[in-house]
Amino acid sequence: MPVQVIPPTVPAIALVCDSPHSGTDYPADFSHAVAITELRKCEDTHVHWLWGAVPRVGGTLVHATFARSYIDANRPEHDIDVTMLADTWPGVVAPAARSLALGNGLVSSHTPTRHPIYARRLSACELENRIERYWRPYRHTLAQALKTAAPSGPRWHLNLHSMPSNAYERLGLVAPGPLADVVLGNLNGQSCSAAFTGLVADAFRRRGYSVAINDPYAGQDLLREFGAPSRGHESLQIELNRAIYLDEQTRELLPRASSVRDDITDLLHDMATHIRDATSTPF
Repeated sequence: MPVQVIPPTVPAIALVCDSPHSGTDYPADFSHAVAITELRKCEDTHVHWLWGAVPRVGGTLVHATFARSYIDANRPEHDIDVTMLADTWPGVVAPAARSLALGNGLVSSHTPTRHPIYARRLSACELENRIERYWRPYRHTLAQALKTAAPSGPRWHLNLHSMPSNAYERLGLVAPGPLADVVLGNLNGQSCSAAFTGLVADAFRRRGYSVAINDPYAGQDLLREFGAPSRGHESLQIELNRAIYLDEQTRELLPRASSVRDDITDLLHDMATHIRDATSTPF
């Protein structure tokens, strides 16, 4: 299955958390020309494990099983670099300028360290297959989970990620200072209220983590799809600095990872209390 859904194990609350990039399955038809160790640098390895307590506080946890470098569930369907294709794409094409510059659109052309992923061009049929079998099921599953969690009224969606410790360099930006332990993205206020963003930021800070807002990541397509704070639909991206829990070369967990997971579990219990309080009166 391209996506796994772990339902609440206690009475449900209007919380859905999704990890679109922690998948480690590399489909047989990938036919990449770069070493798997390079491709794994695209992964948000172990992120769904770090947030494994979501069902135990009443939330639903959704995560991809397929590799982000195969197809990216957090990119728009039309974010396609047609120069990667051997034939004409039959649908709409609307690549983002940054995706073209970094080679990381719907289907990546390069690894984060700028290695070409393919020694060939993909066929339009291959890309259509990836969309239909992987991208679309993930998006549909997440949408259904959100609808089930909150058929009407407010809901909370955490879009879970990890970021390389050299994120500014990867993005071609001049670092204004050290990368924060946690970066919260709300599309500069478009996908999540300042109040809820601040609540999550304070929760991390109380547990000893440095936090930045929208710097250097403000969020991507899943926030655009599901965030609407004016309607009570809070969608917040959470990026964890990999250096606090992961050996970025081997992709193995660091000894501290269990403590990070415990902190996140503790934070989730506080968040669940907030959500129950917020939904105990009519919206």
